[in-house]
Amino acid sequence: MNLTNKVALITGAGSGIGRQIALTYSESGAAVGVADLNIDTAGQTAKDIIKAGGQAIPLTVDVTDEQQVEQGTQELVNEFGKIDILLSNAGIQHIDPIISLDYSDWRKVVAVHLDGAFLTSRAAMRHMIDLKTGGCILLMGSVHSKLASPLKAPYVSAKHGLLGLCRSIAKEGAEHNIHSNVICPGFVKTPLVEKQIPQQARELNISEEEVVKNIMLKDTVDGEFTTTQDVADTALFLAAFPNKALTGQSIIVSHGWAME
Repeated sequence: MNLTNKVALITGAGSGIGRQIALTYSESGAAVGVADLNIDTAGQTAKDIIKAGGQAIPLTVDVTDEQQVEQGTQELVNEFGKIDILLSNAGIQHIDPIISLDYSDWRKVVAVHLDGAFLTSRAAMRHMIDLKTGGCILLMGSVHSKLASPLKAPYVSAKHGLLGLCRSIAKEGAEHNIHSNVICPGFVKTPLVEKQIPQQARELNISEEEVVKNIMLKDTVDGEFTTTQDVADTALFLAAFPNKALTGQSIIVSHGWAME
């Protein structure tokens, strides 16, 4: 569980799960590129890492913008000399039934989750191959990579797509010592999830308490939300795993919501 001398790029690292992973990676010895659409939150995470004695740089990256992804990844490599770990974490959500879902909202969600994972993975792989360092590519999936829920068609579709991308990376990256896995959290009480609670309550005509108890946490073994630290610990385990035996896999972190 040691990332000493490793360099990690984490997208969506200004808040929520991404921020916790950035802090956890730094505590384990990694230099971190804190990438986010919001440079202020990215800068705050980077400052907190540096204040604690770690190494970090903030990066402004819209993961749907090919040029920004390439520039941000290059900036990280220029600063620290390489990239060993990519964690593609940036994400958004949209709640609507399919029949009233605007195509623009569909495209926006799919672009951030799936296109963003492709662009960041491609950029990271190019550097890993050129520098002959190998590396680890982690994609932030969801239990929705395995299961569907109503009102979330673009999110569910994009998260399912990450499984195929991960497996393709694992196949193509193997000869270059690159391995790839998907982390599949359950509901984590971040602003992204908290925003969904009143949205689903309105769409389903139930109370917010019923959304949490009967929809979000109904199938967990303990009725508890997954925490950002739960996900960060899993991300650390996968990044520090000592060999290529664990690749092309999806690891569910959901308090038993989904079991395989």
